[in-house]
Amino acid sequence: MAEPIRVAHIITDLDTGGAELALARLLPAMEQEQFQQIVISLTAPGPVAEQLTGCNIPVYSLKMRVGFPNPFSVLQLRRTLQAFQPHLVQTWMYHADLAGGLAARMANRTPVLWGIRNSVLVPGASKRRTIWIVRLLARLSHWLPVRIVSCSEAARLVHIHLGYQADKFVVIPNGFDLDKFRPDPSARLEVRQELNLSPKTELVGFFARFDPQKDHHNFIRAARLLLEKRPGIHFLLCGTGVTEQNPSLTAWIEETDQRHCFHLLGRREDMPRLTAALDIAVSASSGEAFPNVIGEAMACGVPCVGTAVGDSVTIIGNTGQTVPPHNPRALARAQQEILELSKGERHSLGMAARQRVEENYSLAVMVSRYQQLYRAAAGFSASGLDSDL
Repeated sequence: MAEPIRVAHIITDLDTGGAELALARLLPAMEQEQFQQIVISLTAPGPVAEQLTGCNIPVYSLKMRVGFPNPFSVLQLRRTLQAFQPHLVQTWMYHADLAGGLAARMANRTPVLWGIRNSVLVPGASKRRTIWIVRLLARLSHWLPVRIVSCSEAARLVHIHLGYQADKFVVIPNGFDLDKFRPDPSARLEVRQELNLSPKTELVGFFARFDPQKDHHNFIRAARLLLEKRPGIHFLLCGTGVTEQNPSLTAWIEETDQRHCFHLLGRREDMPRLTAALDIAVSASSGEAFPNVIGEAMACGVPCVGTAVGDSVTIIGNTGQTVPPHNPRALARAQQEILELSKGERHSLGMAARQRVEENYSLAVMVSRYQQLYRAAAGFSASGLDSDL
């Protein structure tokens, strides 16, 4: 039997963000006999570390300070790579692209694949340090990585415009576990019972950590407008920082004069069940590359309304609606139009959404494309690429 391909995944952190969760979905689903993998978190371990170790994937935490990688951090990372002796290194997110890329080149010139998960870099909205790192990475992209993996076409175009080498990009969209995220009629009843709501209550979900880019204010302003048209509708919000203890969030909700219609659940571990209970899933972000919550909701047969950022328009297609960002009136109107469909029409829309995920964004498709890429990349030095890669 051939030796398994050793892959070291380097990621900035293991909190519950899009990149971290994509990594947690990908690794356990790969062919374990053909790939031996470890994960190295530059900072302290987070909740996703437990998911990975629970699947027998070793996780190492270097506990570096958040910020621009320093030489000592890169040397520490190099030692970890030398001990594992990977055939290739996959990095996830900017800080890991920089520190991991440099460390891999120092550790036996291991081939490096960068991971791009962001499509918005705007001064004032993005951290100044992050913009500096991206500018440096654009220069390094011409000689350091053998491939640059982007989760969306929008992110690819943004980074090419920033100076990244165009011909190194490979777009591999996120994939979703269709057994985990699936239609579940019982969840609809259970979740409404837990929220002390009638089984007939319309429930709109917005699942995102509290972050300016997620634009909770936009969602709540749209919710206020929607309540004027459909009194009695309720809104379910989940994510890190989405709690009653968040003063900004609760102040915006108070402005609606309908506080009882909003349910703030914070970070949850039962997202498939909560997602399947929704009538509509919403992404109100001002910037995304590939919003996981949209793919997860579609897999559950839930129609989606999303802002037209990143690849959202392509992902949703004709199974839901997309609207401009920062436009609560358009966001409310799109939700209203879906809610005004008959029960049968809404069900058909949700089933079309699930079929779209099955055909284009399943976990099996994502895993297959990464494995193909890794097999090709593992056979080449950091300074050369085969034409078939």
